[in-house]
Amino acid sequence: MLKFINNQFFLMIALSSIVPFLIWGPFFPDLIVSLTSLFFLFHVIKNNDFRFFNNKPLIIFFVFCFYVIVCSVVSDNIMFSFESSLFYFRIGVFSCFIWYMIDKDKNILLFFYYALTICFSSLVIDGYIQFLFGKNIFGSVLSNENRISSFFGDEWIMGSYLSRLFPLLFALFLIKKKNRFEIYYIGVLFILIDILIYISGERTAFFFLNLSTLFIIILIKKYQKFRIITFLIALLFISILTFSNSKLAERMIVGPGKTMGLISDDRQNHIFTPAHDSLIKTAFNMFLDKPIIGHGPKMFRVICKNDKNKMYQTGIKPCDTHPHNFYVQLLAETGFIGFVFLFLALLYVFYSAYRQFKSIILKQKRYLSDYQVCLLGGLLITVWPFSPNGNLFNNWLMIVYSLPIGFYLHSFYGIKRKQLISC
Repeated sequence: MLKFINNQFFLMIALSSIVPFLIWGPFFPDLIVSLTSLFFLFHVIKNNDFRFFNNKPLIIFFVFCFYVIVCSVVSDNIMFSFESSLFYFRIGVFSCFIWYMIDKDKNILLFFYYALTICFSSLVIDGYIQFLFGKNIFGSVLSNENRISSFFGDEWIMGSYLSRLFPLLFALFLIKKKNRFEIYYIGVLFILIDILIYISGERTAFFFLNLSTLFIIILIKKYQKFRIITFLIALLFISILTFSNSKLAERMIVGPGKTMGLISDDRQNHIFTPAHDSLIKTAFNMFLDKPIIGHGPKMFRVICKNDKNKMYQTGIKPCDTHPHNFYVQLLAETGFIGFVFLFLALLYVFYSAYRQFKSIILKQKRYLSDYQVCLLGGLLITVWPFSPNGNLFNNWLMIVYSLPIGFYLHSFYGIKRKQLISC
């Protein structure tokens, strides 16, 4: 059995299959992450090969993992909190496993590239079928707000999937040997993806797409004009759709539950939406009560709904499973110390971008390759503080976030990091 698992081709198939499995739900991706992480840990211990963990980003991440376990231990419901914290370290191990696989056989880059291209192409075809005809090939229909979900069914996360993995697709496209037809195909695919994320009705996903796109355009060199042209063409079609589809315009510009032209002045006092802001205020009240170590991972939903803690509740929607912002979630659940870890990741992205921009302005050797810039763009939308997002301890989200990190770690710390990767 171990020999079968150790088969290189099998490992590459298993690893890259996480891309389509993320469309079907969290179970199989989480299973793949858990099994491959166990395999990798066994390999590291057996061969006494700990070099993958001997770098500052991973050391800091594992210190964070140990810290959140401590937060769970001192929480009011240890076992419930452990569900989020106890095995959180596997995300870092999985990222190292990606690095290990690239070191072992760079064909894994092709496996991931084709997996992403096929999945994105399938979602584009099915998503536009759903948009044009009211239902997709499996019968999933549009919501009342014209929101598209494609193969995700009742989960409105298609835009999130596309926007968060788009920088990784772009990165792999940059380093792949390609002919003219493939360049044209990817160009058209990029345009269709940009538009599809917009018509999915997911405003945060569309914001992340714009954020990562602008970040990449400013800092890359070789395919800069290519991405500018595809992005501008997409924006042209998006503008046409906005003026021709009032429901889509209301959701993406005005916001859900509002009517165009009838927005009250009260809206100007909100950071995101009234519902999001009430969750943030509730989380911040929890932070003020336990500012150092917080209430424990996954405890926001428990503490908030407890009748004894109504003093925390603020606004029209004070309680949910999480406060829909990573930074305030960490403040509430892990205190200021936990918050610092994520803030350090944000500073690292800004510092790397600054060094890259400085090298461009001074016409020095670039600090980052175009490949690394795209991967850093994927990290940027993970640590960006000024937008609503999901649960930091959600398995599906963390797997999506860990994918570009594994490639980025290899590009900086891998054995072959001095060589230009070309598939």
